[in-house]
Amino acid sequence: MRILRTQGFTLLELSIVLVIIGLLIGGIFVGQSLIHTAQLNAVISEFNRYQTAVQNFKQQYQALPGDMTNATSFWGSAGGTGADATCMSTVSTTAATCNGNGDGAISTSVNSNDEILRFWQHLSNAKMIEGFYSGGTWAPTIGVGVPASRYGNNTGWWPNLASTYAPGGANNFTTDYGSGHILKLTNILSAGPHLTPKDAWSIDKKFDDGKPALGNILVFYWAACTNAANSSDFTATYTLTVTTPSCGLVFLTGF
Repeated sequence: MRILRTQGFTLLELSIVLVIIGLLIGGIFVGQSLIHTAQLNAVISEFNRYQTAVQNFKQQYQALPGDMTNATSFWGSAGGTGADATCMSTVSTTAATCNGNGDGAISTSVNSNDEILRFWQHLSNAKMIEGFYSGGTWAPTIGVGVPASRYGNNTGWWPNLASTYAPGGANNFTTDYGSGHILKLTNILSAGPHLTPKDAWSIDKKFDDGKPALGNILVFYWAACTNAANSSDFTATYTLTVTTPSCGLVFLTGF
């Protein structure tokens, strides 16, 4: 059989090269899909890990991280009296920290959002989570003031009282969030959503019920992320055809 050649290559050789290129491109897409799936699964793993860390902290110190009244006895004072506005506004470069007010809520005591910002530092100081967290600034850098999420898009984890976000509000469903705390997956430094509806739905359905207004994972930025008619529309579903970041997620905790 005669083999035709084109510019030094046989048609058979060119066919093989094209097949190899096709396989490589297909492998890249499969790899990207696997990486993204791992990122979504990581969000759930992170949330579970932080829940466990808080429970372990409570057992050891008989207090919530950020709220404990004797934190400076263990790790030293970041400044001031250890419980005043001077201390709370200080960005720590060591384990030195501030005391909370001991009211059982991770919120404020003497300065805006101070316990919220010391929450991660206390957990880190106690070796309940990895990393170093500085506290002390209203807009902490992701990965320095608060833990970064493997989801990417510069998202991190932000604790707060559940009552701060419920019921309703400009971006929240009127769902009853309960009386505990939440962990919010968000970008601290800029306002706006950071997850696509499809990604938010994927996380929700794997860990919870897949419903943006119900369950233990709830949406904020409901108007852009879901097809809800209003903030009380509990039959809403995610707008999966929207491919831009339009969602934020709130996780109800057990602490």
